[in-house]
Amino acid sequence: MAEDYSFRELLKDTHRDYKKSSLDINNLCKNPTEQFNKWFEEAIKAGFPDPNAMCLSTANKNGKPSSRMVLLKDFDNNGFVFYTNYESRKAADIEENPYGALLFFWDVLERQVRIEGRIEKISIEESDKYFQTRPYTSKIGAWASKQSRELRSRFTLLREVAKLMLKYPIYVPLPPNWGGYRLIPELFEFWQGRPNRLHDRFQYRLIEYNWEIKRLYP
Repeated sequence: MAEDYSFRELLKDTHRDYKKSSLDINNLCKNPTEQFNKWFEEAIKAGFPDPNAMCLSTANKNGKPSSRMVLLKDFDNNGFVFYTNYESRKAADIEENPYGALLFFWDVLERQVRIEGRIEKISIEESDKYFQTRPYTSKIGAWASKQSRELRSRFTLLREVAKLMLKYPIYVPLPPNWGGYRLIPELFEFWQGRPNRLHDRFQYRLIEYNWEIKRLYP
C-alpha cells in the first residue's frame, strides 16, 4: 500500500508577504503600453535573466485552454509580438479562436501584468526581418522542428539539423511555416503585491478607442 503523503507539507513554508512597493492611480501612465514599458525597464534593471518571458494562453474552438512560456520580441502601441511555428498547437488554437492572454510575472519585484486581446499574424516581411537577426543555429532549428508533433528520438532531430546545415551553409531563408503573431490589447491589468494580501490591482480596458482605468479588489 502506498504511503499516504500530503503535498501540503511541502507547501506550508512557502508563504511570504509582499512589501517591496505599492501602486497608486495617481502614479499610473494614462497609456497602458507606457506603463508596461516603465515596469519592463525596471525588470531589466532588476537583473531578470529573461524579463521578456511571458505565459501565452490560448484556447481552441471548443474553449479548451493551453498555456506555454514564450518570449516577447517587440511591443508598441500596436501590440505585443512573439514568434513561433505556424503548425504548432498554439497556432492551431489561434486559427480556430484568435484571442489570447499574456502573463508576465516578475517575482523579485512582486509584480505581474496581464494582457488580453485579439491575435493576428504579422507580415512576412516583418517576420523575415526578425528571422535574419537570429543566430545561425536558431534559424536552422526553426526549419528542423516540426513543433508539437511526436519525435521518435533526439537523433532524428539532430540528423535533420545536419542535413539543413549542408543545405543552408550560410544564408538561411525564412521557413514558410514560421513567423510572428501580434496580440492587440483590449485589456491590461497591473498587479503589485502588498502586505496581508491586500494587493494593488489596476485594470485598463479599451472603450471606444480610450483606455478606462479602474482599481480592482485584490
